[in-house]
Amino acid sequence: MHGFKRDLFVWGWTASIFLLLTYLLCVGFGLLAPDRLHMHEAWAPLLPGFTWLTPAGFAWGAVGSFLYGWYGAVLLVPLYRFFARRTDA
Repeated sequence: MHGFKRDLFVWGWTASIFLLLTYLLCVGFGLLAPDRLHMHEAWAPLLPGFTWLTPAGFAWGAVGSFLYGWYGAVLLVPLYRFFARRTDA
């Protein structure tokens, strides 16, 4: 796998796993210290289907976080390659 497909694959998985792990850490922190930070209030408008402390909401939040990583990769990889080519000329 070379070039664009390779870059998209690497960045898609990297960003998706990063955002999923970040989501899981934030949920864990929210469960351990519910009186400290209320990140779940910020997630609701960003993650469709997310509802705090419901199994379906948790699952939708995890899926949404993962998909946002791929969304970012699909936009950022072509932009990066475009600008990298222009600066190499």
